[in-house]
This record gives sequence, structure tokens and C-alpha cells, in this order.
Amino acid sequence: MQRFSALRLLGHGLTGHKHWRQSWRHPEPKREYDVVIVGGGGHGLATAYYLAREHGMTNIAVVEKGWIGGGNTGRNTTIVRSNYLWDEAAHLYEKSLKLWEGLSHELNFNVMFSQRGVMNLAHSLQDVRDAERRANANVLNGIDSEILTPEQIRQKVPLISISPTARYPVLGATFQPRGGVARHDAITWGYARAADALGVDIIQNCEVTGVLKESGHVVGVETTRGVIRARKVGVVAAGHSSVIAQMAGLRLPIESHPLQAFVSEPCKPALDTVVMSNAVHAYISQSDKGEFVVGAGIDGYNGYSQSGGYNVIEGAVAAIVELFPTLSRIRLMRQWGGIVDVAPDACPIIGLTPLKGLYINCGWGTGGFKSTPGSGWVLAHTIAHNRPHELNLPFTLERFSSGALIDEHGAAGVAH
Repeated sequence: MQRFSALRLLGHGLTGHKHWRQSWRHPEPKREYDVVIVGGGGHGLATAYYLAREHGMTNIAVVEKGWIGGGNTGRNTTIVRSNYLWDEAAHLYEKSLKLWEGLSHELNFNVMFSQRGVMNLAHSLQDVRDAERRANANVLNGIDSEILTPEQIRQKVPLISISPTARYPVLGATFQPRGGVARHDAITWGYARAADALGVDIIQNCEVTGVLKESGHVVGVETTRGVIRARKVGVVAAGHSSVIAQMAGLRLPIESHPLQAFVSEPCKPALDTVVMSNAVHAYISQSDKGEFVVGAGIDGYNGYSQSGGYNVIEGAVAAIVELFPTLSRIRLMRQWGGIVDVAPDACPIIGLTPLKGLYINCGWGTGGFKSTPGSGWVLAHTIAHNRPHELNLPFTLERFSSGALIDEHGAAGVAH
């Protein structure tokens, strides 16, 4: 059977995959839908999928200005965790993590979720105190979290330097065993295929150029492929959410920044967990292909560049080499940037807007990928019932007028 499958795969390759079945349809947009989701990344596709699966709504379109997974979903470092400090954020991310754990089975598509653990380093006494506080808060919320000593860290990560004279001395860490990494394009393809099978129209190369309003109610969108009317519109456009919202006359309390990452040449397996450091704004993991994946903090300026400033990359490289001296001679292979939208309290905005029929999901900052399943799940509930789920109720726009902010900078201060 294995030999037959290999020969069959070779045959498909030699014929240019002509007889392969498409994973999802490529329909022409209809004139009207019940719901239009703006943004064909993981969050948008997950929203459409859960609208169809959980709430029985199938007259749905996902419109994407480029190709599926070609935006920020394909420009991240794929870390998944739920060890956030405050109850509101912890519950939302834990919902997402639990969905991640069964996602390959649910979608019948391998999203390559590897629960290899996520480690957050502490480099000062204050870091240690903050780590203990967060770990205790996690345990109280039923989220797995451990405190590690320097020697325990070294046992899990032999490559790391725990020298007391190091530039960034390692005094301890938190560790979430259930955290890990996943495949960024796999989750997009998995949700796209599953949503399409439930009747959702996925429309690529369809950029939104305007939002249609009548008497204070959103009634559709203008696109490069014509007007598409809808009873409800969900804006799930990651770093460009504020641009779409402005088309509807809304000014969101978010800023967009470039976020950079890079990978090394492939190496033998040497790092089997994720290591992060808020203090030095750098984090590292090793992919299944052997590449060391390194990320930095956001660039300090606002913008929509997908390249970013080299000074940020230089800072991240210097920090990683200090922590992992044996990697100093590894060659870098490629670098890229994504666009993140950041809210003042480092938490997302998910809910209704002042315009009837318009819903927003944005402001995830550097935590968007890990939240993909949970984000889509709660936004689908919000759109279907026209009210937030209890999990995203604390993350509505109203918190910026009421003052009920959720300051997650300590747990979300570095990318992921």
C-alpha cells in the first residue's frame, strides 16, 4: 500500500496535479449573503466555519483581497499558549488552546499542532516575582503552569547559557507544557476546506473598497469584484482592520506596527521547546524542518511595512546569541515581517460596533495566531446572536469608554 501511494503521488507530480481535487471551490460572488466576513486569514475562516457548524448559517462569504493565508496568517511564528495573567484573557486563550488540541480531528486536516511546551524566561528578581505571580494565577484558572529553576531550565534546554555573568542572566522561568507550535498554513487550509464543505463561499482576489450603510445600518461592502450586500458584516482583517473600519466611519483605538521574524538554515534537532524572553524581546523555537525560528518585538513606529527595520532584527540576533552562544555561527536564511494591530491594553477587540450589522475582531497584537480557533468561535457566537459570548464580553469596544481595561502587557509584551 505504501509503495502504491508513493507511485501514485509521483504520478500526480509528473502530470502537474491535473487530477487532484480542489480543497475548496472558487465561486463567483453572489449579489447578497446573510453574512460577509472581510479577511480570509485564520480568524476570518474560523469565524465562517463556526457560523456554519455551530449556528447553522450557510449563506456566508469570506472575501480576501489576496489569496487564502497570504496575509498575517502566513507571516507569524506559530506559537500557541494560554498562560496569560488576567482571568479574562486567560479564559479566552485557554478556550482557544482546548480547541487547538482537537482541531486536527475536528477538521480532518493535520494542523501539525506540537505540544512541546512554552518557556518564558526571567532575567531579574522582578521578572521572577512576575513569573511566580503569573504561574499562580494560571493554576487558579486551571491552566497548566510550572516554575523552573535555572538548573531545571538547563535540563530542558541544554543549549541555553545560565552563566551568572551572562549579559542576560537566567534566574528562572515559567513553563506551560501544553503550549507549543502549529503549522500556520495548515490551519488556514483546514478551516477553508471545512467551511467550504459546509457551503461557505470563499472569494479570493476580492478587495473591499467601501462599506455600504443605510440609516445607520451596514448593508454590505463594495469590492473590486462588485457590490456584495449582506445583513451582517464581520471585519477580521488583522493589521488592516482600522482601514476597513474607517471606510464605515469608525475610528478604532488601535495602532498598526510591523512585526519581524527570521529563520536559520536547517540543523539537526537541538531545541524541543519554545523559549521566550520578554525582557530581551526575542524568542526561539526549532521547526520540524530543523530551522531555528526567531522572532523580535514590534517595531516602534506605526506602519504597514512587511519588511521592518534592521535594527530590531539586530537586537533580536544579539539577544539570542547571548542566550544560545552555540548558535552564533548558524547562518540566517530568510527574514519577513507581518502587520499587527495593537490596542492600548494589549488585548483584542471582539464584538459589536456602534453601526448595526457591523462586527469587529481586531487588536490581537502579537497574540493573533494562538487565538485563531477561540477567536473565530466567540465571534461566530456574537454575529449569530447579536451579542457577545461571556468569553469575549470583556473585550468589547465599550471598555475604552468605561475604563475596564485588561492590561496584558506583562504577559503579551513580546511577540507571542
